[in-house]
Amino acid sequence: MNRRVKELKAYPMDRLVKAKEELRQKGIKIYDFGTGDPKEPTAPFIREALKRAVPEVSQYPTVKGKPELRRAISSWFFNRFGVELDPETEVIPSAGSKEAIFHFPLVFLDTDTPKTRVIFGTPGYPVYERGALFAGGEAVGVELKEEDGFLLRIDRLPRSLLEETAIVWINYPHNPTGAVAPLSYLEEVYGICREYGIILCSDECYTEIYFEEPPHSALEVGKEGVVVFHSLSKRSGLTGYRSGFVAGDREIVQTYLKYRSSFGVASPDFIQEAARVAWLDEEHVRERREVFKRKKEIFEDFFKKIGLKHLPVEATFYFWVRLPQGVDSEEYALHLLKYGIVISPGQFFGRGGEGYFRIALVPTPSECLEAVEVWEKAHKEFMEKRS
Repeated sequence: MNRRVKELKAYPMDRLVKAKEELRQKGIKIYDFGTGDPKEPTAPFIREALKRAVPEVSQYPTVKGKPELRRAISSWFFNRFGVELDPETEVIPSAGSKEAIFHFPLVFLDTDTPKTRVIFGTPGYPVYERGALFAGGEAVGVELKEEDGFLLRIDRLPRSLLEETAIVWINYPHNPTGAVAPLSYLEEVYGICREYGIILCSDECYTEIYFEEPPHSALEVGKEGVVVFHSLSKRSGLTGYRSGFVAGDREIVQTYLKYRSSFGVASPDFIQEAARVAWLDEEHVRERREVFKRKKEIFEDFFKKIGLKHLPVEATFYFWVRLPQGVDSEEYALHLLKYGIVISPGQFFGRGGEGYFRIALVPTPSECLEAVEVWEKAHKEFMEKRS
């Protein structure tokens, strides 16, 4: 077995699933702010499109995907970011973004060359590291700092490291902190990656959950050597449908397409039809943002009331909350579990997460209002025990 893979801890969200099952067995009501899987219903027109597309005879879908879906994605991308994508050569539908992110280094890491490093920010989404390790590469986690706005500052990394790097992962709006990257930052990272011949991979799954200015895409600053990953999970509430896309540099996208059939990750045609109609509609996305905004306001008021500071929430449906000095986030999370409140300790997301916790605005607004009443009592008890 791959030694570096064997040394990895269990996938963090798997630990939350186990904890929630134990709560259910005890009959405790759960307020789940752990895994980012919101409860808002999938829009009826998307569900109907899927039902209509279920075929009488089931056949294998193509990895390249239906041309109608690729055209819908290209149209959406141009309307949203002002970037033209050739639906024939610069877009590949994917089964969500997680599998595409994980598989990417398997194609583009050549372990027979010196360029075997994959750089990513930590705290961050665990799949960047795991994909690199499964591909036999060297995963290099760079600690993100609050004083830098949780931006991955590759301009501060040694030249020797950049020369050995094949892939840099950025993720803005950011999971778990919710940080947003300005266009000037994307321009800077793009320039450095071009200088060193590094593929810039941008995980953009949260660009459509925002409350102020719409976030940018890395493809706005250039296509050469750039690949972006998008998903309908957050934008349209299709987490269970597993639908997204990969787009960008034509040569990279076509190379990736060539080998993706080895992974067997084509989405069923009826899922692709549901995805097509989802990408062509913005009204349901605006409605989802309004719901998340209501939930955001509930927790802004709540954290202010109990004296916990958090990063301003401009995008994503996450709060990245700082605990008082000396309070361990896992200890705090375990205390809240007794009350049925599920949160994600900061260390779940890697180095730099200590002293923070993340909540995902998953429950409904009414459940959020219930939860903060329970949470306030739990928090008071925790702090009294420490005093």
